[in-house]
Amino acid sequence: MPDLSVNIAGLHFKNPVTTASGTFGYGEEFCDFIDIDRLGAIFVKAVTAGSREGNAYPRMAETPSGMLNSVGLQNKGVDYFCHEIYPRIKHFNTNIIVNVSGSTLEEYVEVAEKINDLDRIPAIELNISCPNVKLGGMAFGTVPSISTEVTKTVRKAYKKVLMVKLSPNVTNITEIAKAVVDGGADVITMINTLLGMAIDAERQRPVLSTVTGGLSGPAIKPVALRMVYQVHKAVSVPVIGLGGIMNATDAIEFLLAGASAVEVGTANFIDPTVSVKIIDGIENYMKSHRIASTKDLVGALKTE
Repeated sequence: MPDLSVNIAGLHFKNPVTTASGTFGYGEEFCDFIDIDRLGAIFVKAVTAGSREGNAYPRMAETPSGMLNSVGLQNKGVDYFCHEIYPRIKHFNTNIIVNVSGSTLEEYVEVAEKINDLDRIPAIELNISCPNVKLGGMAFGTVPSISTEVTKTVRKAYKKVLMVKLSPNVTNITEIAKAVVDGGADVITMINTLLGMAIDAERQRPVLSTVTGGLSGPAIKPVALRMVYQVHKAVSVPVIGLGGIMNATDAIEFLLAGASAVEVGTANFIDPTVSVKIIDGIENYMKSHRIASTKDLVGALKTE
């Protein structure tokens, strides 16, 4: 039997398949469909310092080969998460990783410090790449010096594994990757959504209340693969890849490009059991290709 386990910055993942923040709730919503414990990890939805109502409706729109969203990090704040959500999910026998966002450096630090005290949370995913909020979010992740500053500031406050989620809405993704590594990132996750928009021609109005939103789904996979490949070659820390992963073949392509693990996002809306199907598909691929360990797949793309 092939060994699907991976080690990422000292964390043991039973397999390389995880679920992307914002597409899997807090995990408990999917318990009727799959065994959560089978997953390598779950990235729970974004947590901010205070409660956020999110953006006005409509805030989701279907597009060719994907979808746009502008939810705007709706959540009830870090204290609610710690006291109400965490006790309900801490029993999951997998890595629970919290997506942390904020509008200021101080908010990022406040959330990170409070999450740091939760025993069953071994890592956070620092979200400096959300395109759907007016303050913070992507503003922290598009300038190298600012990316370094926010990462370094949170690194001082957070004592466990620090993952940083990168935005694709930049000219040179490797510059941002190097910047967050310089700031102390242990792992890079990428990519967040691409900035896009949809227009209702009959009404002559934008479909989303915010005009623009984040594009996800199969449409962004070629961009995500390219960026994962580039960053894997440019930095020494592990990369977790996401962006348009719909099946096991997609996930394997990300591993070959250099990702140590993958996050499944938009596909969860179509098939809530897709993540475990991807685990099984990777295992079958490894058997048929006589690959003993997942680590033998990571970065194994043949370019010559």
